[in-house]
Amino acid sequence: MTFRCIVLAVAAVAFLSAAQAGEQPPAPMFWDMKERLPKPDLSAVGRVRFLTTTDFPPFNYLDRDGRLTGFHVDLVRAICEELEIADKCEIQAMPWEQLGDALERGRGEAIVAGLAITQQNRAKYAFSRPYLQFPARFMMPKTSAATEPLYEKVKGERIGVIAGSGQEEMLRAYFPGAKVVTYSRQEWMYADLKAGKIAGAFGDGMRFAFWLAGSEAGGCCRFAGGPYLAPEYLGPGLALATDVNNPTLAAAFDYALQQMALKGRFTELYLRYFPVSFY
Repeated sequence: MTFRCIVLAVAAVAFLSAAQAGEQPPAPMFWDMKERLPKPDLSAVGRVRFLTTTDFPPFNYLDRDGRLTGFHVDLVRAICEELEIADKCEIQAMPWEQLGDALERGRGEAIVAGLAITQQNRAKYAFSRPYLQFPARFMMPKTSAATEPLYEKVKGERIGVIAGSGQEEMLRAYFPGAKVVTYSRQEWMYADLKAGKIAGAFGDGMRFAFWLAGSEAGGCCRFAGGPYLAPEYLGPGLALATDVNNPTLAAAFDYALQQMALKGRFTELYLRYFPVSFY
C-alpha cells in the first residue's frame, strides 16, 4: 500500500465507528473542538444580503408554492440567528451568471450558492471555511458489500465510475488493483450495479445517498467502506463567499458555523436534508 493510500484510509476511519456499530453516521465535524474563534461585533453592519439561485436542489430551489427553500436557506437563517443579526439578514435569488456582478455592485454581501473555491475566485472573493465536503464512496450490493480495508478487497473487481470525474482519477490513484469500468451516464452505472455486471460503483457520496434512498434502487445496495475525502480530486467543498475586501464578514461566518457545529445545530440541519447520510 502506498503512503497516500494509507493517508486516505486514515481519513475514512474517523467516520467508521458509528457505521460499524450499526448506527446512522452523524454529520461530519470539520471543526477543531479546541479552537476558539472570536465572536464578531457586527453592530455597525446595516444589512447582510445573501445571494443565491433557484436551481441547486436540495440546497436552494423553489418549492411547490414558489417559495425559495432548501439547505442553504435554512443555513443562512441559522447563521444569522447565531450572529444575532436575524433582523438584518435577507436572501435573494437570481440567475447564476448575475451573482458575481451583484456582489461587486453592492447588491448583496455574500454568495451562498456553491461557488467554486478556486485560485481565480480567491482573487475576487473572501471565503469562509468549508461547511460541507462531498466524499467519494463505494456502493455495492448488500449481499456482497465489503468492509474496510477495501484496498485489497477491490483488486481484480470490476468497479464502475463516471468517466472523466474526479472520482475516476481518485479510484485509479488509490485503488490501482481495481478493474475500472467507466460510464458516461449515472443511470447506466446504477443499472449495471443492480444487474451484477459490476462488483461496485465508486462516486459522489451525495448522489449515491439519494439513489439508495429512492425507489429505483429497490433496496439492492448500500455504502461500503469510506467515506473518502480528497480535496485534491474532489475539491475543498462548499463555503460562503464575500467580497475580497470584506474578510471580516467571512470570519463572522466562520464563528457562526463553528458554533452551529459545536451545538449540534449543523447536524440537525444536515440530517433534515440528507436523511441517508453520505458520510
